[in-house]
Amino acid sequence: MGLIVQKFGGTSLSDSERIHRAARRAIRAKLNGHRVVVVVSAMGRSTNMLLDLAREVSGDPPKRELDVLLSTGEQVSMALMAMAIDAAGHEAISLSAVQVGLFTDSAFTRAKIQRISRTRIDEELSAGRIIIIPGFQGTDARGELTTLGRGASDTTAVALAAVLGADLCEIYTDVKGIFTADPQIVPHARKIDTLGYDEVLEMAARGAKVTHSRAIEFGRKYGVPIHVCSSALDSEGTMITADSSNLETPAVRGVTLKEDLVIVTLSGNADQSGLMSKLLSELAADEIGITDITTAQAVDRVAGAHFSFAVGSSDLRDVRIICDRLTQERSGARVNVEEGLSKVSVVGVGSRFHASATAKMLETLACAGIEPRAVSTSEIILSCLLPMQQGEVAIRALHEAFALSSSPQGLNAI
Repeated sequence: MGLIVQKFGGTSLSDSERIHRAARRAIRAKLNGHRVVVVVSAMGRSTNMLLDLAREVSGDPPKRELDVLLSTGEQVSMALMAMAIDAAGHEAISLSAVQVGLFTDSAFTRAKIQRISRTRIDEELSAGRIIIIPGFQGTDARGELTTLGRGASDTTAVALAAVLGADLCEIYTDVKGIFTADPQIVPHARKIDTLGYDEVLEMAARGAKVTHSRAIEFGRKYGVPIHVCSSALDSEGTMITADSSNLETPAVRGVTLKEDLVIVTLSGNADQSGLMSKLLSELAADEIGITDITTAQAVDRVAGAHFSFAVGSSDLRDVRIICDRLTQERSGARVNVEEGLSKVSVVGVGSRFHASATAKMLETLACAGIEPRAVSTSEIILSCLLPMQQGEVAIRALHEAFALSSSPQGLNAI
């Protein structure tokens, strides 16, 4: 008898009808002979509502109290899911992160999973029950409630699948799978049947909204097969495994858009290397992720050097506090912030991807009247920073230029 972990997102649990539909999926898996663990997100937009309420009460709510507040959303979902399964005549039990023993570090609002105990889970599975566990949250060594960051219910599900040795982790969403682009922006985007962990990890980190990047990291590290599919349809979604490549795999797999970014630049300081290392250490300690790091040394001592990076606008307040403190310690150092940026990225595979794809990307953007703010590359990614108002235009133009709406055969002959 196999074990399946099923994760249901907020839109899949937004009302009682959808909760019953999710419950039927869990029951069906059990009737098919599987042991079933279900991970749930908060219903609908309840997390956003709680955040808005917190900001009405406090302009700068303490992160510990935010975690206490935000964790209540998943508590509601898990109890209702257990009730729905019970109403259908099957045994289920909801278990909080504390009851399960899902331990994290103490970084409130962006904690990372340290350890998951199997003891209680194995006991309940042996009793034949479907287990419902809240996503997005855990407890630290002191018993404090923590949350893992927005969208991290996926991470909870894949981490549980890894610890339990699950045969499959199913991520149920409101779309059919992972597409070549966001179908709400690019109507002709095509569902991709299979993807490798590295491809999805890059897509998720650069704005694809179907999966959480830390979930894919867990999947890759522990070899967990992940199936991203629709909670409303009985159809195949996108299977994520170690390697999706074959002779017909196109060089370009998809395009992504990540909005609401800012570029932070530190300049005018002679001791640039010392400032950079201290800044990066403090950002890492606060679990703040940055991208697109660039450095340059000016030719004259007056101008000094500069160091810039991109960060999400939601982290800007914390980044600005750190930068202001560090620059005050160094005479002549300055901080500049450029807001209102987006990043459009082209995700590719194989050695065919680099120079010709870069040329096509830049040519396509130029024809659309878009001048990139910065360009960066990695093994399977090309990215451009550009003004946020040009992001959707750019992703549509690139999707068409690389013929991503077509079937895989013969695509992207670049």
